[in-house]
Amino acid sequence: MSATKVKVTSYPAIANAPLVGLAEGSGTFNNLHLAGLVLFVPWLLKRLLPLVNRGGFKTYLFLLLLTGLPTTLAYWMVMSRIGARKNEKVQLPGKNIEEYITIKDPELKKLYNGKEKIPMQVFHDAHFDGKIDFNGDVLEIMEQRHDWSKFVMTWTLLKYVLTVLIPDVITHSREQDSDQVTEHYDRGNDFYSWFLGPRMIYTSGVVLNPDVKETLEQLQDNKLAIVCSKLNLKPEDRLLDIGCGWGTLTAYAAKNFGCDATGVTLAKNQTEFGNNRIQENGVSSDKARILCCDFREIAEKKPSGSYTKIVSLEMAEHVGIRRYQTFLRQVYDLLDDDGIFVFQVAGIRQCWQYEDLIWGLFMNKYVFPGADASCSLGWVINQLEKANFEVKNIDVLGVHYSATLHRWYENWLSNHDEIVAKYGERWYRVWAFFLAWATIASRQGSASVFQITLHKNLNAYHRIEGVKSHASIHVKLEKEPELIL
Repeated sequence: MSATKVKVTSYPAIANAPLVGLAEGSGTFNNLHLAGLVLFVPWLLKRLLPLVNRGGFKTYLFLLLLTGLPTTLAYWMVMSRIGARKNEKVQLPGKNIEEYITIKDPELKKLYNGKEKIPMQVFHDAHFDGKIDFNGDVLEIMEQRHDWSKFVMTWTLLKYVLTVLIPDVITHSREQDSDQVTEHYDRGNDFYSWFLGPRMIYTSGVVLNPDVKETLEQLQDNKLAIVCSKLNLKPEDRLLDIGCGWGTLTAYAAKNFGCDATGVTLAKNQTEFGNNRIQENGVSSDKARILCCDFREIAEKKPSGSYTKIVSLEMAEHVGIRRYQTFLRQVYDLLDDDGIFVFQVAGIRQCWQYEDLIWGLFMNKYVFPGADASCSLGWVINQLEKANFEVKNIDVLGVHYSATLHRWYENWLSNHDEIVAKYGERWYRVWAFFLAWATIASRQGSASVFQITLHKNLNAYHRIEGVKSHASIHVKLEKEPELIL
């Protein structure tokens, strides 16, 4: 297929991909084949192994439980290596990897040179350790990643899945959540300010005009206004902001709409910063406050219907798959029967490519440990409806997140000297790589952000009252249409 069938863009609002950056990766995966393999392997072992070949169906079930996960991981490992690209519409340049990266480690240099591509996991681990450098801007080289790297499951990744990811998914205790959040978000407010900027908002902003490059602050201000509009905030409202970060939304809502606002975070630094921000913006502590506690403590102590409006922006990923439904039911109980819930959550595409899988494991290990509930939109909606919420509106904000991340990336690079002086070269490299790859991943659909407006699915809920704040049905026409008679 001709590469001319794929077009590049030049919108000022985002980091536009070059043609090679639009190449598809491998997505070879067949659920039926995997299911057949998972069922066949224990059957084969039962027939061949002397110790178990006389057993019955219970023996087979035992072997199925024992071999199911290893078989799945082995299938991923093999298929990630032999699977073809989704399509060949974009032809890769086929340059030597030395054009893109400089390998300083002798052993790695023996393994990966010329046309021999390096696994992405091997690359980024070595890069963080200073064994490999980018030959130029991180984002520009990452745009060409398919020409010098391969997205395959490695033994290191398999070990991580078995020994860290799966135990985390199974456990997901309060102590685990507290430890992971404290380690991550209490690293230092300066660390985050060097890429988040003065708003200190660690969630996706919103682009309103693709033809101009709005500042990071404009993107975040756009998002704050949109979220509060969807919440339809009134002075009499009681707002709960779950996973409030540094409290900017909590302060904004109380300051601009006069509502009573409570933000909740597990991080002590965020709590102190948020309460200071509320005070600096002239909002009294009896009107708005940031609490340092587990959300579950509020859910256990507060009576049903305590809040008329609830918002949670990109926090639920940390709840974990195991406790996701419990979390949503707790939100449901805290929400007034006439209330509104705005739920923004990051996730991945259902028809994933192996790059998406490698990306997700990288993020879980280095950036958002414990955030195993980054799932597809379909999965999220199913969970919400099971908790008896009704979906009013969904906005998919992946490309908006890419625009936000690109500005974070630019901020991070501009503060190189200060970051290295306080936190070291390794932390600088990890975050530069994360922000660059995340800019790409959210632009191309590997990862996305879903902003969902919800209310309780009750007969007595007055849905007509939500028409005015239902933004997606209020379109601006370029010209008045001619009506059909």
